[in-house]
Amino acid sequence: MKNNDFTSGPILPKLFRFMLPVMFAMFLQAMYGAVDLLVVGRFGSTADVSAVSTGSQIITTLTNLIVSFSMGITVTVGQKIGQKRPDEASQTIGTGLIIFTITGFIFTLISVIGASGLAWIMQAPKEAFDITADYIRICGGGFVIITAYNLIGSIFRGLGDSKTPLIAVGIACLFNIIGDLLFVAVFHFGASGAALATVMAQFLSVIISFLMIRKAKLPFEFHKANIKLKKNYSSVIIRIGTPIALQDFLVGISFLVMLAIVNRIDVTASAGVGVAEKVCVFIMLVPIAFMQSMTAFVAQNYGAGQMQRAQKTLKTGIAVSFAFGIVMFLLTFFRGDLLAGIFSQDADTVKAAWDYLKAYAIDCLNTCFLFCFIGYYNGIEKTKFVMLQGICGAFLVRIPVAFLMQKIGNGSLFLIGMAVPCSTVLQIIMCFAAYFYFKSKEPKAQTE
Repeated sequence: MKNNDFTSGPILPKLFRFMLPVMFAMFLQAMYGAVDLLVVGRFGSTADVSAVSTGSQIITTLTNLIVSFSMGITVTVGQKIGQKRPDEASQTIGTGLIIFTITGFIFTLISVIGASGLAWIMQAPKEAFDITADYIRICGGGFVIITAYNLIGSIFRGLGDSKTPLIAVGIACLFNIIGDLLFVAVFHFGASGAALATVMAQFLSVIISFLMIRKAKLPFEFHKANIKLKKNYSSVIIRIGTPIALQDFLVGISFLVMLAIVNRIDVTASAGVGVAEKVCVFIMLVPIAFMQSMTAFVAQNYGAGQMQRAQKTLKTGIAVSFAFGIVMFLLTFFRGDLLAGIFSQDADTVKAAWDYLKAYAIDCLNTCFLFCFIGYYNGIEKTKFVMLQGICGAFLVRIPVAFLMQKIGNGSLFLIGMAVPCSTVLQIIMCFAAYFYFKSKEPKAQTE
């Protein structure tokens, strides 16, 4: 409990100690899709690569919706720990377990029953349509497992523990690699084999994680009696988590629209963007890790009434993240072909991926600001603003610019991809404006 207290002591060392396991966990999480695409790219067809690209985007969008909604638990638990009310944290977790079990079943039905419809909405290329639908159906069939897997991480991050989720992800990643090699390389199941490996790996990880939790020393007692749907706790989780989830969902929709635009070009462009998206997960690891860490770190200080410390945490995160962003920009913009070449041996696919990656390289500099701001606003319960800025960026800039570039850009993936950094600039401007506005509304004692 003492080691997980973020309300006192030097900020940077504690933020780093918490952030690094989060980043490594996200790195391993990214290895899921990366290994899927890497193995399928080596042992499957271009249609299989396109199917994994499109199908994984849909599953990722739905998964991110769960992760975002579970921020309601991360923030609430973090605040209860900051307020020294661990018993209320246990009640929050018990209520959250019921809410997310129901959510997992709903997403399973959507994915299994609507797999073909989702592939059609995404304009999956004709050669890869059936394969894409199968990928979505298999992954979607395990959404209850995916929900439990991500819920474990959200709960422990709220407790200030980022190491347990890292172990859980590490276990899943190991089993996923084994499964991919078995089902894709040996049995030649293609994209369906990659989907099956992912679900089975997460199932094994959840089982092992629950065994670890039973032996872990928690800062409170948790019993079966805590697993109740209590109105006061569920309302807080929903109030905080829903705007974050809605924002991430609509932002995810905007990226799916961009992918659908690219899918209309040809299967090579589709595969190229799929490869680029996998690379993007890795080059964005640091700012996203800071975003998730910022939420838990700021939530505890907000719960303890230490807004000045929360604001210093934001500035520290931006400074460190920006330094990493410069490195990622240089690597991705000038040698994106090397990064894309890890996932595909097809020269045309690599060329298309690098063209798209150049736009994301520019965004590496922007997201250092944006993601830290989002984590900060989540932590202080300004989740409605987070939703607003995300929707504005997606629907006022990202989608319109992508459509425009498709019309006038002669199929240039770089120009289509530029819709992303353009939208981020608008969101950053909104975040800075909101920061000074909210700061002016704080009690004088908190800002001096």
